[in-house]
Amino acid sequence: MAPAAMTRAVAASLADARPVSFWLEDPGKPAVLPALTGDHSCDLLVVGGGYSGLWTALRAKEREPRLDVVLVEGHEVGWAASGRNGGFCAASLTHGLPNGIERWPDEIQQLEALGQRNLDAIEASVARYGIDCDFERTGEIDVATRPHQLDELRAWHRELTDRGFGGIELLDRDALRAEVDSPTFLGGLHDRRGVAMVHPAKLAWGLKRACLGLGVRIHERTRALDLVRSGAGMAVRTPYGRVFARQVALGTNVFPSLVRRVRPYTVPVYDYALTTEPLTDEQLASVGWRHRQGLGDSANQFHYFRLTADRRILWGGYDAIYPYGGRLSAELDHRPDTYLTLAEHFFRCFPQLEGVRFSHAWGGAIDTCSRFSAFFGTAHGGRVAYAAGYTGLGVGATRFGADVMLDLLSGVRTERTALAMVRSKPLPFPPEPFAWAGIGLTKWSLARADERGGRRNLWLKSMDRLGLGFDS
Repeated sequence: MAPAAMTRAVAASLADARPVSFWLEDPGKPAVLPALTGDHSCDLLVVGGGYSGLWTALRAKEREPRLDVVLVEGHEVGWAASGRNGGFCAASLTHGLPNGIERWPDEIQQLEALGQRNLDAIEASVARYGIDCDFERTGEIDVATRPHQLDELRAWHRELTDRGFGGIELLDRDALRAEVDSPTFLGGLHDRRGVAMVHPAKLAWGLKRACLGLGVRIHERTRALDLVRSGAGMAVRTPYGRVFARQVALGTNVFPSLVRRVRPYTVPVYDYALTTEPLTDEQLASVGWRHRQGLGDSANQFHYFRLTADRRILWGGYDAIYPYGGRLSAELDHRPDTYLTLAEHFFRCFPQLEGVRFSHAWGGAIDTCSRFSAFFGTAHGGRVAYAAGYTGLGVGATRFGADVMLDLLSGVRTERTALAMVRSKPLPFPPEPFAWAGIGLTKWSLARADERGGRRNLWLKSMDRLGLGFDS
């Protein structure tokens, strides 16, 4: 097909795409709960109705059923990143083993064990509370699409074997294409148990129902405006009332923290995704994908992709956008230029699906920190705990983060709070215009490395020496 014709065909594939998250349009969406009005008191106030806040409220009630817990959410439960992500629920707490080994080599075995237990606990909670979220323990394949990526995956597999990490299988080109068929695939690493696929919005809504069933009081469309000391506890002001709480857990993630000194540690980065219309039997057979694994390619600017329960392909990633000053804007939730790029890459990966159309196209902001994995802390004399910086890997890790926040609020040293990962902080981002310039230069350098056989330029090498580890 001539380039002009290809461009028209790609654009045509997006003609009917609805500008909304596929997940959030599910007919099973629960009714919105009333906003908080007047003054209320509780033992624990949870701010934020995404995974971080929902798991915190749920785990608090599981630990201490008599605890009076209130959760406030500024919009609707699951509306932000929790309802817009790819639905990859990973065991890793460190944004993958390479990042974890680089930063916490002395405790990586412990972190991996905690992560596996955390994913097992999520699976058990889904079963215990009857959460219908299409949970599938399918695993994930890290795919090489260029020769240097294949070399890197082989070297990484050898290192994993030498370090005693089992369960990761190296696939050659034929073995990989027998799983999922693309002419761009050269090989891959298959983690069979460390990742589950979920319907992310249904998971959030199911956690909401579970919290309500345990007696958590949830108020949606209730934005937390400020956080101040009040006697022996804390007070949070909302548009129509106040909440007085003995303790507060902040699960606001990408939104500005109510603890101002935490704000420089995160920046918002916008990520985008597409879903196709449901594939026919013939279309699905042309791709294979019988075992429904999640996939991600090994580029610095990478794609992630998976099948939905109704046999659509979700295709996302690649074009991360940082807004100057870190300002969140609904206008950035949609970016047609990025949708065109993603669609073009999709058909390059799966040319056998020529003619397939996309049903949904959307974006949303991820809270990113400089170490690419969550950080934790307390404020106001231990009355307030926070977790943030999940950097796109929070579907599973937020449950662990919830337990960390509750441990910190208890004031009791635990296996989790003793971790160097929990006790340390990432480097903060500099003020503007330095943040804008640095992030832009990093993104350009990563794209250039992809085109130059993985060779990292002086800027990326400097970031490596500083421990910033920008590799994805």
